[in-house]
Amino acid sequence: MSRQPQPFAARTLLLGVCGSIAAYKAVYLVRLLTEAGARVQVVMTGAATRFVAPLSFESVSGQPVVTDLYALPANRHIELAETAHAAVVAPATADLLARHASGQADDALSTLLLALRGPLLVAPAMDGGMWEHPATQANVEVLRKRGVTFVGPEHGPLASGLTGPGRMAEPERIVEALLSLLAAPRSAARPQGAVADLSGERVVVTAGATREHLDPVRFLSNPSTGRMGFALAAEAARRGARVTLIAAPSELPTPPGVSRVDVVSAADMRDAVHARLPDATVLLMAAAVADFRPARRHPHKVKKGKAEQSLALERTEDILKGLDAIAPEGLIRVGFAAETRDVLAHARGKLQDKGLHLIVANDVSEPGSGFATDTNRVVLLSRDGAEESLPLLAKSEVAAAVLERVARLRRSG
Repeated sequence: MSRQPQPFAARTLLLGVCGSIAAYKAVYLVRLLTEAGARVQVVMTGAATRFVAPLSFESVSGQPVVTDLYALPANRHIELAETAHAAVVAPATADLLARHASGQADDALSTLLLALRGPLLVAPAMDGGMWEHPATQANVEVLRKRGVTFVGPEHGPLASGLTGPGRMAEPERIVEALLSLLAAPRSAARPQGAVADLSGERVVVTAGATREHLDPVRFLSNPSTGRMGFALAAEAARRGARVTLIAAPSELPTPPGVSRVDVVSAADMRDAVHARLPDATVLLMAAAVADFRPARRHPHKVKKGKAEQSLALERTEDILKGLDAIAPEGLIRVGFAAETRDVLAHARGKLQDKGLHLIVANDVSEPGSGFATDTNRVVLLSRDGAEESLPLLAKSEVAAAVLERVARLRRSG
């Protein structure tokens, strides 16, 4: 019998649990973490104990649950906070976000969070109206600037009976986000207190290959995996931005702290971009959007015996060229040019034609620089005529270089 991988082996984690109906999911989260090798110390607010009994967490963690700061030995809370490799709050209520943003330390959990030395991952859970309230969003922004990473909330049915944003991210997604947070370099997984250069920015990223269906089982597409776009979303979030990732079909996990919108076709992506653009300050168009689609989509699978000898195509929407009427003032636009010949000439034309501030050009026929690779070799072309060629780099490093240019553009006004 093979042994289960233990990516959290020798790791001590703090798990804060707040008073929410989603608290029951935190029990399963503890099981996932302990099975992955972590030693999990659960800290519950008083309200959380009304939803789930501490004994449930003690049973799966093998550790006594902290509910009362004054029940701990002297300075034990400092020891817990300083020895933890990371902390997770799941579910995190609007009240917890407000108290942590203001620096309160009036119970065990809030005190431990203030004393924490490692990174903090927060999984909000609340009613959609509470999440979207300006006060909550202001608190989230404060915490992001201090280096707190958010995972979720997700959109779906809520305890109120309504549907909207506010569901706690599923435990599996929280585990993935925590793994990414702990694996990131210290400079990327910013300690609390560090100020990121994209704090306050609202970034929309498109990623992946759209699909244009001929029938329910066949479609036109391309080999893009979305890795470059996902890397951009992850880097923007690490730099403090509030990030929305509009993703064509992809099996890649959602980066920590990123809100994801899944789409299929070019039309779907256009609609998603248009819906989120009015609130955006930066747009990163890294998706490989199909240029053509079948002129007719068949409702059922086209059988070989009835297949047409030729396929009529029509152009899809040019998402970037249709944005001028709705783009907010000051929006920074970054595009990508994936070419196979005359790369820089095509990129310069696209830069001008689509009103971009920056374009990232690459030759997808070059080994290590095309689709479905972990690396890329790009040239950055700016509106002011500047060009910079980067060596073959990991896509995460390319993303860091692109976001550094975005931060410079913002600083230069």
